[in-house]
Amino acid sequence: MGTINVASVQVPAESGSVPHECVAFLWHQETRCGTMASVPIRVLIADDHAVVRDGLALVLTQLDGFEVVGEAADGEAAVRQAVILKPDAILMDIQMPGMDGIEATRQIARLVPGSAVLMLSMYDDEAAAVGAVRAGARGYLLKGAGHDEVAAALRAVVSGQATFGPGVADALLATISASESVPDYPFPELSDREREVLDRLATGQRTNEIAASMFVARKTVSNQLTSIYKKLGVADRTEAIVLAHDRGLPLR
Repeated sequence: MGTINVASVQVPAESGSVPHECVAFLWHQETRCGTMASVPIRVLIADDHAVVRDGLALVLTQLDGFEVVGEAADGEAAVRQAVILKPDAILMDIQMPGMDGIEATRQIARLVPGSAVLMLSMYDDEAAAVGAVRAGARGYLLKGAGHDEVAAALRAVVSGQATFGPGVADALLATISASESVPDYPFPELSDREREVLDRLATGQRTNEIAASMFVARKTVSNQLTSIYKKLGVADRTEAIVLAHDRGLPLR
């Protein structure tokens, strides 16, 4: 099965990713909406494994219509490169040391809204896919996707479409449908990532388990827990869990 392209998917985003007004096919059109000259899609590759970056770069340089303009080995570098290079598309690994791909995507969506992020992951994880889309990603593919599939997905996200690998689209649609009947979140002061951490904490997950399920470093979760405790006015994880359960978490 190939990727599933969707014209629009209604997932609440933290920052407005503005779709491109001009649709591009095969090559990215100079979107001044009057110029029809075809130019390559300029791609930034962000992955903490050099062999993956090199492999993706080699594939894209051998395909018509793509130009690799930069590489980044972590989320912070991806944000910096995106701001400097303003690429048309960014192939973003979801799990990287330090700042992860979701947080990098969130910042890029705010700082460089014209750059379309296509998230790459080793895992077909519903929570990660939803988190990526909410952060501003326009697509989500597994790293096992074929070369043609990656190329087609890049063209799709640059043209303003949403594109997801097999299984991911179904999970997203199910989550969106379920969200219509879910009550308002009891702690609106928390960020989306902090809500994810608290939800997992409320189910009894330990810090290491939360970090593994969210594909982030343990230190990242520890920092988020500290922020959660401060915002909720609790002293520790036990008080946070009790308060979360009193407010109805985890939501059903």
